[in-house]
Order: sequence, then structure tokens, then C-alpha cells
Amino acid sequence: MAIAPAPLYWREGTEHYMSNPVITLTTDFGYSGHFVGAMKGVILKILPDAKVIDITHDVPPFDLREAALTIAGAAPFYATGTIHVVVVDPGVGTGRRPILAEADGQFFIAPDNGVLTLIYEQAKELKVWHVTADHYFLTPVSRTFHGRDIFSTVAAWLGKTGQPADFGEPITDFVRLNLPKVERKGDTVTGMILRRDRFGNLMTDITPDHVKEIVEGNAPFRIWIGDHEIHHLVNTFSEGSPGEAVAIFGSSGYLELAVHGGDAAEMLSAGPGSKVILGIGPTPKTRDERA
Repeated sequence: MAIAPAPLYWREGTEHYMSNPVITLTTDFGYSGHFVGAMKGVILKILPDAKVIDITHDVPPFDLREAALTIAGAAPFYATGTIHVVVVDPGVGTGRRPILAEADGQFFIAPDNGVLTLIYEQAKELKVWHVTADHYFLTPVSRTFHGRDIFSTVAAWLGKTGQPADFGEPITDFVRLNLPKVERKGDTVTGMILRRDRFGNLMTDITPDHVKEIVEGNAPFRIWIGDHEIHHLVNTFSEGSPGEAVAIFGSSGYLELAVHGGDAAEMLSAGPGSKVILGIGPTPKTRDERA
């Protein structure tokens, strides 16, 4: 049977009809093997006019926090109506739920394992459904490849219908990751390293607003991480002396630690989970306070 072309459909909050929806893919599948290609094939067989975009397939295996950061960093730059498929799914084949979320006019299809935590936190308007309408799934459903048999097909059919409520019942008990919060104590704020990028730069969870809580105007402050102390906040990665560790507010809006011409993670002996203290007071007295 021939598949009809994607219909035009209208989304509340827009002033025009949309066609050829954009569907993005974020997974930990890597770029070898057939997995990503199979997902794209499923989508395009149902919805030939879809625009399928790879955000990344290089999320470290089973790393929900990294996947949450990745989709939260990319999604704001896509248009209303975009459909995001996020498959980092260590619980595939178990009782964990497939879900569909609508956050500020974009859609997110993923396992209910916390991978959308930052999307939930950033959303001004949020609705979440437990996907139970299995007539949208491929049959038989594999116990090991829900990215192909559930998430891709739901994304494609959502692109055809534009009706998220058709896929299941609304829920409010969706899973969130327990991400540590930046804490203020006196004249310091304590955060942590969230990720290391391929250049060795270290992204923290500290934002400009956290800095403003303790620093007035352009007053100087210091950053402590392990046995290291950073004194310079720069505007570009090339500032600072060669080999010097510096701080910079990166494109994601978070404070990052970098080394001019070097690898901050290696130089600072730090990585995801390492504690970072920013303050205007004296250096913490003991290494345990800084570690």
C-alpha cells in the first residue's frame, strides 16, 4: 500500500500550518552498525517528507546525564513543532514506560528514565503522556530495539497527525534524574563538573546568576577545584597565558574551565562529578573542603 505524503497540520500557538516536520535523533548507538540507519528508514517509510537530523549518536553508553545535557543544549535552537527522539535506554525491554512530552511547543519521545530531566526543568509549559497506543508500533516489537520499533514509529506518526494526545494517557509521575544543585554558603557557591568535551574543557553547573549572588559588579573572584586555584575569567579561549587554567562562560550559558592550548581535565585532574567552588573569600583551608 502506498503511503500518503505528510499532511499539513496546525499547532496551537503558531500562525500557520506546518509540513515536512523536523525529527531529530539523539542516541548512544554510535555510527557503526545498522541501528541509526534502521531508525531513519522506519521514519521515512511512514513519513517520506520528514527532515531527519542527527544531533549525535556519540552519547557515552547508558549515560543518561550526558544525554540530558545534550538534548537540553540543542533543543532550544529548533523551531516550534520539532520532534526529538532521545534513545539512551539501559532499561530497554523492561517495564519502563515510553513517553511523549510536549515542552514549549516542541515534542520529545524517549524512555521514561530521566533522560528528559533538563527539558522538564527548563519548560514553561509541559505536558507528558505515557505512550500506550501500540497500534503505532512496529510488530513484533523487539525486546532490545525500541528505538526502531517504538520511538521512531511514534515520532513519524506524530509528524503525520500532530496529535500527541492520541498516543496515550497524560502522566505527572515521570522520572527525573537526581542532579545535584548548586549550593551557596557564605561567600562561596559550590557546584560540580557536568561534562568534559573533546578538547578537555570542563563545563560546570554554575551560571552567571550564581556568580551574581556573591560577586558585585566586576569584582574579582576565584575558583577552586581540587588542589588548583583559578584567578582569571576570560572572554575567549585564547586569552590567558599558554598553559594557564582559566574560566569562561561558554555557549551553553554555564561556567567552563579551560586551558589555553591545553587540556583542562588533564591539568586539573578533574572530570564529571568533581566539585567546583567559586568565591570571594580566603582559599578553603583543607583539601577535603575543595575536593
